[in-house]
Amino acid sequence: METLRLYDFLLSGNCYKVRLLLTQMGIPFERVEVNILKGESRTAEFLSKNPNGKVPVLELAPEKYLAESNAILLYLSENTEFLPYDRYLKAQVMQWLFFEQYSHEPYIATSRFWMSILGKAQEYRTALEQKREPGYAALKVMENHLRQHNYFVDERYTIADIALFAYTHVADEGGFDLTQFPAILAWIERVKNQPRYINITHEAQLCFDW
Repeated sequence: METLRLYDFLLSGNCYKVRLLLTQMGIPFERVEVNILKGESRTAEFLSKNPNGKVPVLELAPEKYLAESNAILLYLSENTEFLPYDRYLKAQVMQWLFFEQYSHEPYIATSRFWMSILGKAQEYRTALEQKREPGYAALKVMENHLRQHNYFVDERYTIADIALFAYTHVADEGGFDLTQFPAILAWIERVKNQPRYINITHEAQLCFDW
C-alpha cells in the first residue's frame, strides 16, 4: 500500500483538518511542508499537483492527487465512523462542509491569516472590520445548533465537526470573541477530548506511538 503524502502548511486550518482526521484514523502519512508565505505553492512543480496553487493536497499514489480540504475529508472518511452511512445524514454532513467553506472560512480564517500569520492587522484594518459581521453571523448559526446538539450531525463526532473545529477553535486569533458562545466553547472541549486528538501545531505524520 502506498504511503499517503500530505502537502501541508502547518498553521493552516484547512491542512489541520486533514492531519487531524488522518491521525484519528491511525493512517500513517508523510507530511511535506509547503511554505505558502514564500510562494512555494505557486511553483511549477506544485501547480502540477494542484493547478489552483493551494494546500492541502493529498497524494494518494504517484501522480494521483486530491485537493480541497473538505473533499479530502469526504474521501478519507467514506465507509468509516467519521461519515454516516445514511443518505440523509451524509447530506447533512455535506451541508455543514459547504457552510464552513462559504459562510465561515472566508471570514474567520481570513481574519486569522491577516492578523496572526501575516501580522498585518493594521494594514488590513478596513477589510477586517468588514469580516466581523458575517463571521459572527456564522458563529451564531453554530451556537444555535450546538445549544440543542452535542455535535453537528447525528449526535456524534463526524468530519462536519472536524471541518468546523479547525478554524473555530482559533477564531480568537482572528479577533473573534468566543466567550459569548458558551455552546461552541463546550463543543470545542468535546472535540479536544476525542481519541487521538492533536492540536493545530502538532506535526503528526508517518510514525505513530499507538
